[in-house]
Amino acid sequence: MDSEQTSRPPNDEEIEGLDQDSGSWGDYPIDDLLIRHEHRTMHDVTRRIVQGSYVMDPDFQRDFIWLENKQSKLIESVIMRIPLPVFYMAEDDKGRMVVVDGLQRLSTFSRFMCNKLKLNLPDRHELHRKRFSDLPSKLQNRVEDCNLIFYIIDAKVPERARLDIFDRVNSGEALTRQQMRNSLFMGPGTLFLKEESRTNIFLEATGGSLNSKKMRDREFVNRFCAFRLLDLDEYRGDMDEFLANCLRQMNEMDKAKLSGLSAEFSRGLVNNCRLFGHHAFRKHEAGQARRGVLNASFWDVMSTGLSCRSQTKVQERSELLRQEIYRLLANEEFNIAITYGPNDAKKVRTRFRLAQSVFREVLGAHTD
Repeated sequence: MDSEQTSRPPNDEEIEGLDQDSGSWGDYPIDDLLIRHEHRTMHDVTRRIVQGSYVMDPDFQRDFIWLENKQSKLIESVIMRIPLPVFYMAEDDKGRMVVVDGLQRLSTFSRFMCNKLKLNLPDRHELHRKRFSDLPSKLQNRVEDCNLIFYIIDAKVPERARLDIFDRVNSGEALTRQQMRNSLFMGPGTLFLKEESRTNIFLEATGGSLNSKKMRDREFVNRFCAFRLLDLDEYRGDMDEFLANCLRQMNEMDKAKLSGLSAEFSRGLVNNCRLFGHHAFRKHEAGQARRGVLNASFWDVMSTGLSCRSQTKVQERSELLRQEIYRLLANEEFNIAITYGPNDAKKVRTRFRLAQSVFREVLGAHTD
């Protein structure tokens, strides 16, 4: 890790070229926001949790952290028939329910119904230190029959709208789009993002400056995969949908194809590191000492553009390629396309067109 990197805290996220404006609710057709509500008994909910129908451990959710007394107060509320807040779930492509808001409460219910929680209610001697199986039948029935209200975000809701709903209803720490996306598309694709974001070459290429807790590192891997696997014509200006479509495709890929994608990703990172060292994926000029911030849009074109190019060819023509990339960064049209409103479809196509022209001119049309 170079000396400049140690001048700020690790994972001190600072990213350019990443359009995080999700737009207004006025963008969504009024009838497309499909959110249904269902009433389920606690007995039914617990059964579904045990069966694995509810995803209780998405990566963005906190570990179960409620203290015993708070868990006990919740069960006491149930026994006292005090109305409970609603729960929010999101349906994934496989029909599973991902917990958006209410993980702590659902985990408490499951623990109590499975006799893993002993109530800590010293002011209620009839309940204190009791497990579910210790309760009289009357109270057991009351707990099992407790009616819970679920609001379920349909899998058919447009991706950007679904993530916006996630963001609004989650009562915990604010989530990033990638954290939400990761829970909705768990499978081989999200595992790929996790593994690739931890490799030494990825950490070297990004300077270790992407916040892994917020999954910014996985988001960068997701962007590479999307622009490498999907046709550029499929991009219509909605980055959320584009990245989600990529994960859908990756979840259907076999190990051999994912292994090939990993090799391409690594080659692209190596080529960029050899060309620009710690300036890789950052706007800079020749001879510049101070390292700039990561630019997500520059990452898109450089990581994919050099992923299918021979390391030998890139090394042989490294000096000329560096000069042409510096000219590209000085090009006003390209600079605008990677800096201002970078998710705009026209700007995405502009930066790829200009970058690919440079790669063809310096490295030729051949790709590995």
